[in-house]
Amino acid sequence: MRHKGAGFCNITPPGPHGVFSLTPQLLWLPNEKSCKSEKLGYTLVTPMPAERILVVDDEEAIREIVSSMLVSGNYQCRQASSGLEALAILNSGEEFELMLSDLMMAELDGIGLLERTKERFPDLPVVMVTAVHDISVALAAIRNGAYDYLLKPFEREQLLATVRRALENRRLKMENRAYQTNLESLVAARTEQLRKTMSDLERSYDVTLEALGDALDLRDAETEGHSKRVTAYTIAIARAMGLPKEEISVIARGAFLHDIGKMAIPDHILRKPGKLTYEEMLTMREHCYHGYQIVKKIPFLIEAVDIVYSHQEKFDGTGYPRGLRGTEIPLGARIFSIADTLDAMTCDRPYRKAQPLDAARVEIKRCSGSQFDPEIVEVFLRMPDNIWEDLRREINDQIYRFTYSAVAK
Repeated sequence: MRHKGAGFCNITPPGPHGVFSLTPQLLWLPNEKSCKSEKLGYTLVTPMPAERILVVDDEEAIREIVSSMLVSGNYQCRQASSGLEALAILNSGEEFELMLSDLMMAELDGIGLLERTKERFPDLPVVMVTAVHDISVALAAIRNGAYDYLLKPFEREQLLATVRRALENRRLKMENRAYQTNLESLVAARTEQLRKTMSDLERSYDVTLEALGDALDLRDAETEGHSKRVTAYTIAIARAMGLPKEEISVIARGAFLHDIGKMAIPDHILRKPGKLTYEEMLTMREHCYHGYQIVKKIPFLIEAVDIVYSHQEKFDGTGYPRGLRGTEIPLGARIFSIADTLDAMTCDRPYRKAQPLDAARVEIKRCSGSQFDPEIVEVFLRMPDNIWEDLRREINDQIYRFTYSAVAK
C-alpha cells in the first residue's frame, strides 16, 4: 500500500540552513540621496504582508514539506493536524486567504472540513490534496465548493501555481464584491441626491401653485379660501379611501387648481353679484376648458390636468364639458365633486347663508349615483363630522398652511 506522503522524498527546504521564517524579513535598501553624503544612507523597507495559508494534514512530515514549499513562495503558513483543529483555528478569528487540506483524515475528513468551512467562511478558497486517484472523489470535492484538487505526488511549482490561481480567483471575487458595494453606495447616494433635488423642486412648484390660487381668490372674492378648503377636504377623503400618497399628491394639485380657468373669464361675468344669463352661464362653463389649456402646458402638473378638466362632470353623465359618465370621470375628479359640494353648502354666499354640515351630508347622500360616485359617498358618510369642522377652522384662521408635496406624509 502506498504511503499517503509518497512523492515528497526528494524535496528539501530551500534557503540557508534549511530554515524557514514565518515572519516577514526586513530589507535594507540603499537610499540614492543618502549615498551622496558622508553618512550611510539606508532606508528600512517592510515588505507587504504575505498571504496566509492554513495547511491541514494529519501527518506532520507532510505538513512540514508542504509548508516549506509555500514559505519558499513567500507565503505565511499555519499548520493544523486535523479537521477539528483547523475549524478551531478558523473559529478563533485568525484570518487566512487559502486553506490546503488533505482528504483522508481521522475524526473529520477533508470533505467534512470543506462543507463546514464553506458554511462559516464562504470566501475562503479551499484546495484539496490527496493521493486517492479517483475522479469521483475530485468531483465530490468540487461540488462541495473546493476551488481545485491536487493529486500526490506533485512538484513544488505545481503546488505554487495552484495556490496562485486560487488566490487570484479570491482577489478578483473580493474586488468585484467591493466594486458592487461601492457602486450600490454610489447609486444610493445619487438617488438620494436626486430625490432631494426633486423634493426641493416640488416645494418650489407648490409655492407657485399657492400663488396662482391666491391670485384667483383676489379676482373672485366670493370664493376666498375655497381652493384651500376644498383641497383639504379632497385629501381627507382620499386618505380615508386608502389611496397611495403619490396619487393623493396629484389629486391635491388638481383640486387646488380646479378653478384656475376662471382667470380667463371676463370680470363682468366672474364678479357679477346677481344671477347669470344663459349666455353668461355658457361662458362661465368654459373655465374647465381654459383651465385644461393652462395646466397642460406645465410638465409637473400633467397628471393633474384631467381633474381640472373634469371637475364639473357628474356620475350619471349630465355634467360638463364632456358629459363623462361613471368611471370615465377621473377618480380625483369624483372625489373632488363631493368635497366641492360640501364646501359650497357650508359657506356663506351672496345669495344664501351657509347651511349646517348635516344638510350637506343629506344632500350628498341624496345625489349618490346621480351627481356622485356611490362608493366614494359611502366613504364620506363614514367619516366623523369633526374632520371637516377642524379643517375649516384651521384654514379660515390662517393656521392651516397647506404643503402639497407632503400631503400624504
